[in-house]
Amino acid sequence: MEGSGKELGGIAGFLARLFIKNHKDIRNVKVREQYGRLGGIIGIVVNILLFAAKFTVGTFSGSVSVVADAVNNLSDAGSSIISLVGIKMAAKPADNTHPFGHARIEYISSSVVAVVIMFIGFELIKTSIYKIINPQPIEFSIITLSVLALSIFAKLWLFYFNRKVGKRINSMVMQATAADSMADVLATIAVFASAVISRFSSVNPDAYIGIAVALFIIFSAIQILRETMNRIIGQAPSEELTKKIESFILNYDGVIGIHDLVIHDYGPLNTFASVHVEVDANMDVLVSHDLIDNIERDISNKYNLNMVIHMDPVVTDDPFVNEMQKMTEEVVSEIDNTLSIHDFRVVKGPTHHNLIFDVTVPFDCKISIQEITEQIKRRIHEKDKSLYAVITVDRSYV
Repeated sequence: MEGSGKELGGIAGFLARLFIKNHKDIRNVKVREQYGRLGGIIGIVVNILLFAAKFTVGTFSGSVSVVADAVNNLSDAGSSIISLVGIKMAAKPADNTHPFGHARIEYISSSVVAVVIMFIGFELIKTSIYKIINPQPIEFSIITLSVLALSIFAKLWLFYFNRKVGKRINSMVMQATAADSMADVLATIAVFASAVISRFSSVNPDAYIGIAVALFIIFSAIQILRETMNRIIGQAPSEELTKKIESFILNYDGVIGIHDLVIHDYGPLNTFASVHVEVDANMDVLVSHDLIDNIERDISNKYNLNMVIHMDPVVTDDPFVNEMQKMTEEVVSEIDNTLSIHDFRVVKGPTHHNLIFDVTVPFDCKISIQEITEQIKRRIHEKDKSLYAVITVDRSYV
């Protein structure tokens, strides 16, 4: 799906207008790639400068926490390079081997960034533990404190920049980079506190602060990795998106209802979906087909969503069918109110009638599918011995 329609303001907006042609057209893959390139380059430059400054003052002062923070900035620069390459590769068009495009590469890039960050965190823990076992004197100075303060403000700005751009273009990897920047802000604040304490007291918490910094880094990496893994595996769409699509379709005259909505995320700007739309069975099939075509086209234009719609004709003017459907809905609801039915129809016979329908069962339903179908069949048959339920079970993918 597309990103936020809100324009970037402040320095981020100025840089976008300066370096990105047609910066407002965020649904354009090339424009989106340029946003990612701009964010990656800025991240590389800022982090390398911070690494050089922190490593220098940390080495001369003998502070493991400052050096740890410097190495973290270097890893962030490497992460920005990975993000830059990932967004570039994700922008490749679809081909015979990958007909749904390459946009998921961005999720893979986010995972690589997370693994690199986690590795650095564990290395910093090892270094800090060594410092605890073999303590060394630390010489903090005003220069050290000034560099750390400058780093806090620089990374805070980088957090806001990456978050704004990530939301603007719906970029998982840039939002992951933003989260990492905020973790860096908290980590550097901890190092700054360590420097102040060491400066004005006999307490030396440097190595312990180094461990705290490393834990911040690892926690941030785990959060990023979990989110990207969910995207790669295939997580359910947001409730907000689902409601928007349902409301959009139901607003069309001639649509009675919808069901079996499925949304597939193949990466930013590359979302596919399918849904069953119910229409009056008495409506001219060409008119219904035209309605479906209009919905598919309009939803693509509004949400940048590749939608395929299956048309379900529904009988609405048969009193017996309507009565049977109402009775069936009540039976199903009594078993579990999270269950729902659709595609209901009746096949009448001289000795019995078949009630044919689908039952949608949520994944968190506590009753087994076998028990649900057996209960529905039994209860319907108990109401009228001539009624037999023919049930197809569906799962809800939204």
